[in-house]
Amino acid sequence: MKIILLVVGKTNEGWVKSAISEYENRLKHYLPFQIEVIPDLKSTKSLTENQIKIKEGEAILSWKKPGDMMVLLDENGEMHSSESFATLLQKKMNAGIRNLIFVVGGPYGFDSAVYTAIPDRISLSKMTFSHQMVRVFFVEQVYRAMTILNGEPYHHS
Repeated sequence: MKIILLVVGKTNEGWVKSAISEYENRLKHYLPFQIEVIPDLKSTKSLTENQIKIKEGEAILSWKKPGDMMVLLDENGEMHSSESFATLLQKKMNAGIRNLIFVVGGPYGFDSAVYTAIPDRISLSKMTFSHQMVRVFFVEQVYRAMTILNGEPYHHS
């Protein structure tokens, strides 16, 4: 199974890119992982927040393919401990899913069509984080989950 982190908008900060790269390199030992970027929309000044969410939603849903599973990273999603997230990933690996795609939306969140098409949601925290920070936290948690599943000492219970 490959894990894909699908994000709206590029990663801006060098230190964020560096942190993500560190965990991407560590993950290579466990499973295929990649980050895919949906480019920021052009000429959004004339668009409403809702119109932006609709356009971003169309781009997100274009990634939905048979045999893949998509999960929204959403503040109202199901909360997990690191251990339960590792268990969730193991279940998905055992289910034979080809690509497990986790989605970080744009600055205004997800369009209702995305929520309808992708019912699975998890939350990284009850706190609000920047979209840049979510990328780092998520990649680290995937790495942590892999070390938990492999009984390695990275995670301390």
